[in-house]
Amino acid sequence: MKNPINLFKSSPKVAVIRLNGAIGTGRNSLTDASLAPLIEKAFAKGKLKAVALQINSPGGSPAQSALIAARIRRLAEEKELPVVAFVEDVAASGGYWLATAADEIFADDNSILGSIGVISASFGFHELLKSHGVERRVYTAGEDKSMLDPFRPEREEDIVRLKDLQARIHMNFIKQVRSRRGDRLADENLFTGDIWVGQSAVENGLIDGIGHLVPVMKQRFGDEVQFKIYGQKKGLLARFGASILAQIEERSLWARFGL
Repeated sequence: MKNPINLFKSSPKVAVIRLNGAIGTGRNSLTDASLAPLIEKAFAKGKLKAVALQINSPGGSPAQSALIAARIRRLAEEKELPVVAFVEDVAASGGYWLATAADEIFADDNSILGSIGVISASFGFHELLKSHGVERRVYTAGEDKSMLDPFRPEREEDIVRLKDLQARIHMNFIKQVRSRRGDRLADENLFTGDIWVGQSAVENGLIDGIGHLVPVMKQRFGDEVQFKIYGQKKGLLARFGASILAQIEERSLWARFGL
């Protein structure tokens, strides 16, 4: 016969926030604005044991990465809840920035992590226009308004300016990783943009261990633990509505990691 007292005991609960996809300002990207209601709702659920982040992201916008991570940290501190991240295929660049919002990070043996750096890529078309007899006409108020225009020859001063911007963002990224991972980090060679897989990420202090969401949470909170999943819903119209250019850009982010 079951103990009648146990009938009134509720199972431990863990809110799971799905962070799946590139980070940016596109219609289907992970953004602070689109995720805010989900994150707020996840942390608002009563009597939680923890909040888990299920991450699968190749990165994207530094600003959106920082905004999303900051929102998670603010709510974690307000609600006094532990946050644990679980990486699937990849948490690289901005994806790893999201992972640092957690108090602990776990990954699969085959997960790709790191890429703590900043990248900017584009094309130059000025020779193509010239060969086809096309003249480009651009008028600006402000000499730097057309910086890095792909339809004109590259200017040295534009490259210097871009590298300065990248260096500032890179330092912000490094500051975030250092503040969240602290003395768990192995050495200073982690900020070159390199990537690590599974156990090597553990050895370098980028993550805390190899583990998957359900078994780790059951080990901590018992077999009766219940999961409530929160994630963006991408309908059929939204998927087809994304521009071809946006899809190519996101595909290129995944391709950098062989995915």
